[in-house]
Amino acid sequence: MEAYSTWKSLMFRLLATVLYISLTHPAVTAAKDSKPAYTNFVKTKCKITTYPSLCQKTLIPYASSVKSNSTILCIKALNVAIKGARDASVIVSRQKEQKGITRYEAAAIKDCMEDVKDAVYELKLAVEAMGHLGGEDKEFQLANAKTYASAVITDADSCTDGFSGRKVNPDVKDIINRSMAAIIKLSSNALSLINHLYV
Repeated sequence: MEAYSTWKSLMFRLLATVLYISLTHPAVTAAKDSKPAYTNFVKTKCKITTYPSLCQKTLIPYASSVKSNSTILCIKALNVAIKGARDASVIVSRQKEQKGITRYEAAAIKDCMEDVKDAVYELKLAVEAMGHLGGEDKEFQLANAKTYASAVITDADSCTDGFSGRKVNPDVKDIINRSMAAIIKLSSNALSLINHLYV
């Protein structure tokens, strides 16, 4: 028991020493001070997006790698949208396995999966375009990024349109609509950041 108490005392001392060094060492302090600045940068940029709270939630985790670079922030936003679209694709594909799916619903789900596939491809093209902004054709590449990001929203709308106007399973329709809404929101935020890149 005494040995355990001694060990416990040493561990607390070690932790206290580490904490003291982390608070007083200049390099560590600089790193600690810079993180809030980078977080504030992301928060400020997110204010101009369509869905600012979602923007902050999805992009603040990347603040340390974004630092104060607006272009990198745009690319991160597009990558987040890609992940969201891929997640949506999995959710949509699972709807085919629902019991009682009609032929019309199955066809609509298949079309929707194609729309989401196109969305992922276009988001990747937008990322590629953003990566070429340092060249002489900067304006052309920026315009391409905007076009691709806008097309993603059209793709998601096209998917939901396929389930409107006819009687479909309300649960399936709700899941599809929410999945597409996620893609639209993430892509809209990325597009907003791209539109304000040089503003």
